[in-house]
Amino acid sequence: MDDLDLPIIDLMPLVSGAPGGLETVAAQLGRAARETGFFYVKNHGVEQALIERVFSAAHALFAQPLDAKMVLTKDFFKTNRGYVPMKGENLDPAKPSDLKEAFNIGLDLAADDPRIRAAEPFRAVNQWPGLPGWKDAVLTYFNAVWALGRLMHRAVAADLGADPDFFEDKLDAPMATLRLLHYPPQPAGAEAGQIGAGTHTDYGNITILLPDAVGGLEVRRRDGIWLKAPTIEGAFVCNIGDCLMRWTNDVYVSTPHRVVNSSGLERYSIAFFLDPNPDATVACLSTCLQPGESPKYAPVSGAEYLKSRLDASYEPVKATAGGSG
Repeated sequence: MDDLDLPIIDLMPLVSGAPGGLETVAAQLGRAARETGFFYVKNHGVEQALIERVFSAAHALFAQPLDAKMVLTKDFFKTNRGYVPMKGENLDPAKPSDLKEAFNIGLDLAADDPRIRAAEPFRAVNQWPGLPGWKDAVLTYFNAVWALGRLMHRAVAADLGADPDFFEDKLDAPMATLRLLHYPPQPAGAEAGQIGAGTHTDYGNITILLPDAVGGLEVRRRDGIWLKAPTIEGAFVCNIGDCLMRWTNDVYVSTPHRVVNSSGLERYSIAFFLDPNPDATVACLSTCLQPGESPKYAPVSGAEYLKSRLDASYEPVKATAGGSG
């Protein structure tokens, strides 16, 4: 299998606020979003020390005994927060369950936050393992990539002919999910078609993925050929999600991908899925319509759209030590 030749976008002109930087990055990002839906970004402004801290946090969490992790499954299927055990998710419903475990956090809200008390869609209290420094490392990283995602959306808006601030009030309290992932080596006894993460597209606007050096991400080309997306040191792998494809009337493309950990090694990755605010109206931008063309999709709230996608992805998980599934 060949490596996928994805564009590498230098974000320094955008991050630094250099004159013309927004337009330069917008043109590059827009081209990648239309052609493959996948691209790398470098000089993104997220410090290497923080990246190392969040990887250490992932290793520490997944090294915990299963019963300690299962405590963190509380109400996962209602809240999308906490621990997902091995084989607890099925991204490709036509295939066996995924060979991975995961841990999700979202916007960090207190139990007495009005949004929690009002039971707003996709608002929940995060679950936290009792590991020293863990919460601080993971939340600091969440906030860093959230800020990066919002900055990248300025380039998206500019590319689409909208005001650069168009997405800002739609991403200031997002249904974003930071997901820590651990993939064991592909076992010899796996069921037919069972891999680390089944073929899927991402649901939100943009995914900012931090893979380790082991690799395993594969992207399906338009002709159906699967190609490897190797890890590039110092770069994130980013891709367009279905929600942003919907916002652009399919001008941007959300590309199927999967994870196959054939390395014989443990694989870790950190994925940040930037979904819009629950009450944001996801509707076709007028700048994405040709004269006489109509929107392909009816307007929908961010929460309604995400719920429709998540409902198909999970199957009940039997908790073995104090969790619920």
